[in-house]
Amino acid sequence: TPPALCPPPSAFAQITVSDTGKGVHPDFLPHVFERFRQADSSITRSHGGLGLGLAIVRHMVELHGGTVQADSLGEGQGATFTVRLPLLQDVREMAIDPLPTSEELSSDEPPRLEGLRVLVVDDESDARELVTTVLRSQGAEVAIACSVSEALRQITEFQPQVMVSDIGMPLEDGYSLMRRVRSLAIECGGRIPAVALTAYAREEDRRRALMVGFQSHVAKPVNPIELVMVVASLAGRTGGS
Repeated sequence: TPPALCPPPSAFAQITVSDTGKGVHPDFLPHVFERFRQADSSITRSHGGLGLGLAIVRHMVELHGGTVQADSLGEGQGATFTVRLPLLQDVREMAIDPLPTSEELSSDEPPRLEGLRVLVVDDESDARELVTTVLRSQGAEVAIACSVSEALRQITEFQPQVMVSDIGMPLEDGYSLMRRVRSLAIECGGRIPAVALTAYAREEDRRRALMVGFQSHVAKPVNPIELVMVVASLAGRTGGS
């Protein structure tokens, strides 16, 4: 007997998460799972994020054959998110892809970054941790900053050779940071090579980043090898050394 296209209710697991926070305006509720959609879309707002989190949630839930729904009585009245996932009938039915063998992996090794001082600027702790881990794994010395003011202090104290900066940050964004950096004297870090690592990935975003002084513009989520290659290129390092 072929499997049912829509499993009965008993074949689903339901997870409900509720909060008493900011809530969602009724006009925005139909759009909460859309990519890059936010009630406050300014890149200097006090709350971080780029409007991708809930879009990723919906994508992941749907990949598993489930659904996700958001409900809210309005602003200031909290929100409820309900995830329904089909139950796994038999774990032996799962198709598990084998790990690639060493022969299947690319033989090209990303360049090493030993001794290279890199400043990572991002207000999101998870993003900072990911970039830091990738760069340190290739030998780089990494300092972090979560704001423009902290980044400027690190440029003076840490004297980085490359800067990797987010664009959307509260109070002052990455564009403002780059303009302030480029106004510094050369001996104070005013010509530090910099890459904008951001989810603002439209062509106009790339042009704006380059116009304010970034040498490169890389869209999130970034491939770790691509990140290492870009940083190595900005530092004048090529090849596997």
